Amino acid sequence: MENKIGFIGSGNMTKAFIHGLINKFPEMNSNIFISNRTSEKSEKLRSEFGVNLCLCNKDLVNQCNIIILAVKPNGYEEVLCEIRDIIMEKHVIISIAAGITINYIQKFLKKPTKIIRTMPNTPILVGEGMTAVAYNQDIPKHEVQFVLELFESLGKVEIIDEKLMDVATAIGGSSPALVFMFIEALADGGVLQGMSREQAYRFAAQAVLGGAKLVLENGKHPGELKDIVCTPGGTTIEAIYTLEKGRFRGTIMEAMNNCVEKARFLGSK
Repeated sequence: MENKIGFIGSGNMTKAFIHGLINKFPEMNSNIFISNRTSEKSEKLRSEFGVNLCLCNKDLVNQCNIIILAVKPNGYEEVLCEIRDIIMEKHVIISIAAGITINYIQKFLKKPTKIIRTMPNTPILVGEGMTAVAYNQDIPKHEVQFVLELFESLGKVEIIDEKLMDVATAIGGSSPALVFMFIEALADGGVLQGMSREQAYRFAAQAVLGGAKLVLENGKHPGELKDIVCTPGGTTIEAIYTLEKGRFRGTIMEAMNNCVEKARFLGSK
């Protein structure tokens, strides 16, 4: 593998990304480089995965051609200004942060640069991620394809219009946290009725996993799948009635709307 992949930032998403890549490609660790403001997190990743540790961001950029900016949105300006003088034609810059647009990155680099904007989610850790991808006109198709293959090793990938990236942030990037809350609430209901917490988590998590797989593979509308489970006067419709009294679907839609607006706000700063 000729491409060398560098992560600027050593947080949870970097760990999930590296874990997923090495699970799929066990020999890839020698082509992965990381740098971080503090060495503690980077040292942990090097110890756990056998990746290469760079002492500074410029060192990483000099050694890699695929640069993944895995820092928080408010850290992008500092990093981009630091590395812009050594960005060359060979480099592909990949953003994974909410609200960071291609134009924002281009503004600080001040030269034509190959830029890919993505929004992955944490299920990449188990190979079931969902990643949205948009890119500028400066990057050739074969390099886009390589990046797509990287993310496909971590789950599903879809190219979207960049104007929809904030929506993808909500329904793809942030939504796993809502799913975790839902699983926890389902399990709490089981515990309330006497089931052990460990067993309740297994039942709830497997139900969510199986339901999601049905939606993806069955081809039926989610509402139709819901109706199949709801026998007249049965237990399921009673649960749905309770949720709808609490504005279940409307509350989720409102949460997604607020999430999109927050992503747009971050991108406007």
